[in-house]
Amino acid sequence: MNYSADETRYDRKIYRRCGESGIQLPAISLGLWHNFGHIDDYQNSRSIALRAFDLGITHFDLANNYGPPPGSAEENFGRMMREDLRKYRDEMIISTKAGYLMWPGPYGDGGSRKYLIASLDQSLKRMGLDYVDIFYHHRPDSTTPIDETMSTLSHIVRSGKALYIGLSNYTPDLTRQAAIMLKKMGTPCLIHQPRYNMLDRWAENGLLQVLENERIGCIAYSPLAQGLLTNRYQNGIPADSRASKPHGFLKEDRVEETLPIIRKLEEIAQSRGQSLAQMALVWILRDPVVSSVLIGASSVGQLEDSFNALNNKNFRSDELERIDKILKAKYK
Repeated sequence: MNYSADETRYDRKIYRRCGESGIQLPAISLGLWHNFGHIDDYQNSRSIALRAFDLGITHFDLANNYGPPPGSAEENFGRMMREDLRKYRDEMIISTKAGYLMWPGPYGDGGSRKYLIASLDQSLKRMGLDYVDIFYHHRPDSTTPIDETMSTLSHIVRSGKALYIGLSNYTPDLTRQAAIMLKKMGTPCLIHQPRYNMLDRWAENGLLQVLENERIGCIAYSPLAQGLLTNRYQNGIPADSRASKPHGFLKEDRVEETLPIIRKLEEIAQSRGQSLAQMALVWILRDPVVSSVLIGASSVGQLEDSFNALNNKNFRSDELERIDKILKAKYK
């Protein structure tokens, strides 16, 4: 069937300013890290992506290595663009990244000019796009001078292959250095994408302050700690969960050690009339530096549950204090 977007998709005001730019991102964005590769059911992936757009989620986040196999998420997204979403291209923010190993040899990884430009050209071809809205360096590369990486990112914007520059997984100090360089080049950094969730708060140790000072937006990935911050593992590890997959990052021992904390957090979520996942998402959005949270979804129902977190975004001070106490006890 020919897809037509829901005419009410912009009725809800779910957008937040990204740094000091003119870009607004949906408070919840869709990441294609998992469940969009060639090993996954394409029609399910398509249903999730189209439902996201119907909800007003205009931002779709990819990377060269998403799959598996690497590159297949971009290929599947390219098919969706070609068959369903092409006429909505100007309503969408599409991002991709390069930084991890993509092909053999010394030029298929890192932050060199050769790798970044070649990788983006491959990504554009896989997606059938003339440009992406945001191109990220996916991780710092200690073997490449940072000025080479930043000058390449600036060149990519000036070439028209990307509209904005993003950084991911950069430390506070490297982020500050990169931001200063990029401003001098006339192509300021739009956004930083760190891993950030209730169980991994490293971004609070300097990074969020740098982003605020440099007027850079923030989009948090793994906001649900790959499913830990849900009720999915309360009664064991489901056969279709990430922790059960051999290619996943989430392992069984990690699930077991976190369960006591998860159960305490769930009590607070229930008192708020939310699922734990919903509370975890809006907890990240409590900080105005955060422009968006980047969710994954394995089904339309899961996507909708995450989106409905926006129905209750506010926290009382005592709720935040209780959450903080539970999370701090994790490190004792």
